Amino acid sequence: MLAVEDTRTPFGIPPAFNLADHVLWKNGADADKVALTVLNPSGSERWSYARLRQRVLATGGALRAVGLAPGDRLLLRLGNTTEFPLAFLGAVAAGIVPVPTSAALTTAEVDRIAAVLAPAAVLAGDGIALPGGVRRMTMDDLPDTAPLPAPVMTDPETPAYIVFTSGTSGNPVGVIHAHRAILARRMMFAGWYGLRPDDRVLHAGAFNWTYTLGTGLLDPWTVGATALIPGPGVSPDVLPLLLRRHEATILAGAPGVFRRLLRQERPAYPRLRHGLSAGEKLPASLRERWRETTGTDIHEAFGQSECSTFISGAPDRPAPPDALGFAQPGRAVAILGQDGPVVRGQTGEIAVHRTDPGLMLGYLGAAAPRFDGPWFRTGDTGVMREDGAIFYAGRNDDVLTAGGFRLSPLEIEEAMGRFPGIEDAAAVDHPLDAETVVVALHYAASAPLAEDALRDHAARHLARHKQPRLFIHHTSLPRNPNGKLLRRRLRTDNEAGS
Repeated sequence: MLAVEDTRTPFGIPPAFNLADHVLWKNGADADKVALTVLNPSGSERWSYARLRQRVLATGGALRAVGLAPGDRLLLRLGNTTEFPLAFLGAVAAGIVPVPTSAALTTAEVDRIAAVLAPAAVLAGDGIALPGGVRRMTMDDLPDTAPLPAPVMTDPETPAYIVFTSGTSGNPVGVIHAHRAILARRMMFAGWYGLRPDDRVLHAGAFNWTYTLGTGLLDPWTVGATALIPGPGVSPDVLPLLLRRHEATILAGAPGVFRRLLRQERPAYPRLRHGLSAGEKLPASLRERWRETTGTDIHEAFGQSECSTFISGAPDRPAPPDALGFAQPGRAVAILGQDGPVVRGQTGEIAVHRTDPGLMLGYLGAAAPRFDGPWFRTGDTGVMREDGAIFYAGRNDDVLTAGGFRLSPLEIEEAMGRFPGIEDAAAVDHPLDAETVVVALHYAASAPLAEDALRDHAARHLARHKQPRLFIHHTSLPRNPNGKLLRRRLRTDNEAGS
């Protein structure tokens, strides 16, 4: 049996469409219902759907008033505040193409993006690196002018927004998404979230992270639910308090969020139904500890900038242990070899069908997408079991090469992460000299651990060629502000000899 799951059904897309209109005006939510609560221990900021809709139209009207036209690209360099979703949806409502970027980027990194993007303007926040040679404005600079009467309807294939990914080369690559991409996210509602209008979804990431933007804001608003986002500067240590005080029913974040919460003495979340994890592979041991401690499950999703998520576990179909999950209902997913789909049980490259409404329009300033017949190749590898469950084997460019073997770092990290005292782990290839590369395990622990015990644990849980040769202690591993492991930085440090 071939490694293909195809549950596509006819997908009607209106001839005139706007992503912002779909998110905020077609959800049936009462105007007075709370759409967004910005969480702070000392007091929270609440936004009704009426206020949110009004501010989005006002922002869109102001952007048009300062001379931005439909199709213009607007680079968003905003901080972790409500300005970010207002600017994003205001631009989309006006037909302007917003380009969200992380506030943590340096000037050099933003200059590289601007060189590829050629934005008409940049919307700037305080203290955030900006590109040179681009028209700059802040939200305070936008005039108090007439709001848009309504979101501007357009062809659903028109570009709605652009996100940047590093690509396999590390160079910024713009990924162009159409307005119709928001419709594909409906397949996540049952296929991952179990999302309902009465849910209160707490996403632990910053406003200006695309994972937060989609899972934490756009999707809850699309069904008329309430989004809960920690305010700027809120410490992760107060998340348990915020989860309880605001009666969150769904918690979303990177695996590191759940790891931190488990360090609390007595985590208890009476209204929480389940957690959602994405951004990197969720260790099975972490999912097990969370389930044992809280009595709730974590449902993981896999995707990428080009198509958001399309493989996941869900409340009514949890992923088997160690698996990513299943192709979401309505998707077509395959595992490809050199000559098309492999048989189930064999490792290959994960691919999504080119007709998926969530698939990007294309890349900006880069080569054409990697299509293999009807399939878009993701660059990630996996295995599809007979029952359709998909297991992740690592990214092609993350695969380790040591001793003549190609190894998945995730398998090594999962095994070593079970060693008592290890809080976080990352396996990378480490050059000993010009001809010898070994596997190094970088681990976070309160103090260095006995190497003999680590080697013994590795020998018990990993084949010899998979066992780390070096064990490098850190008080913490490098992660971005949203908790995603920066594996490439560890590899670069190895090569530099630091």
